[in-house]
Amino acid sequence: MARPATPDDVDAICRALPEVVLGTSWGDLPTYLVRGRGFLLFRPPHPTAVDPVTGEMYDDLLVVTTPSREASEALVGDASSPFFTIDHFRRTNAVLVQQSRLAELDVDELREVLTDAWAARAPKRLVREHLGDG
Repeated sequence: MARPATPDDVDAICRALPEVVLGTSWGDLPTYLVRGRGFLLFRPPHPTAVDPVTGEMYDDLLVVTTPSREASEALVGDASSPFFTIDHFRRTNAVLVQQSRLAELDVDELREVLTDAWAARAPKRLVREHLGDG
């Protein structure tokens, strides 16, 4: 396995993608944006997202956009994956992951998920220019 992912890798990967800035959305939530469209946001603790073991609100959640609901379900459905969802996000193209569990992914896996998130929100032409897809 390649090097385990870290929260610092989130920043490095997102900022390496074209036209990405760290801004805000939903008021003042830190969010990585491509041309004003968010693809990853830092979610503050909220009663809708609690650790089922401790009952404590998660304090390190990332909300990551996915290309489709099927992609979300695939990430959440993989028992080896740290991605999960809650009722609030169940019908969206997004998944949650705790920053404290990023090491369960290697950097390449994290890069793939974040690049897919970026591509889901970036203009199609920018995606083609960066990824070389059709």
